[in-house]
Amino acid sequence: MPDIRHLPKAPTRSRSLAAGERIDAHHHDDHQIVYAGSGLVAVTTDAGTWFAPGTRAIWVPAGTVHAHRAYGHLDLHLVGLPADDNPLGLDAPTVLTVSPLLRELILAYTGAPDDTSAERRRLRAVLRDQLRASPQQPVQLPAPTDPRLAAVCAIVHDDPADARTLADLAAETGTGERTLSRLFRTELGMTFPQWRTQSRLYHALRMLADDTPVTTVAHRCGWSSSSAFIDVFRRSFGYTPGAHRRRP
Repeated sequence: MPDIRHLPKAPTRSRSLAAGERIDAHHHDDHQIVYAGSGLVAVTTDAGTWFAPGTRAIWVPAGTVHAHRAYGHLDLHLVGLPADDNPLGLDAPTVLTVSPLLRELILAYTGAPDDTSAERRRLRAVLRDQLRASPQQPVQLPAPTDPRLAAVCAIVHDDPADARTLADLAAETGTGERTLSRLFRTELGMTFPQWRTQSRLYHALRMLADDTPVTTVAHRCGWSSSSAFIDVFRRSFGYTPGAHRRRP
């Protein structure tokens, strides 16, 4: 097993990552806010993958072993907070809504990480206030551990356009439909349709980050029409897939 880096402090900075570039598994003693100014960032832990476009940020608690991956050209912004500074009281990775004001605060705060002025301390205080008011969002792809559930999730994740029902997938994997339905709820905290939608949205965000046309994304990710895809995407992220592709 590869060594997992330990970074005592979570860095506050901005950096660019090329499409497909990774930051290997590591952990630090501080909390961290992970935000994509452009592109898409995915944060993966043993519990699953959290993904965030420009209207979302990911809270990573102190001590959490995690890795980052870029989709599209990623303008990555990281905000470190001491372990005793947890404005949201969260002890697990969580996706948060980023308002236009919070976005500008993150960009400004990470743009000058070595600044120790009183102005920057005030900026940090406002950032924390805005962070505390940020609603949590269920933009996560939990990782199954039960081998029966993992087999079904792998089929769905490998082909997001696969429209088979849970009963069909249960028959293919030799597991009862009721057993799988129970496992989705107890282990992943969501129903099969909810998990499949999260998987499809994850694939959709990755394709959009690579400038794939919206109609192509809708088809490849299993939506019956572009309008159906656009409706789900807007309700999930607060803007349309077309607007996502036009982000800086």
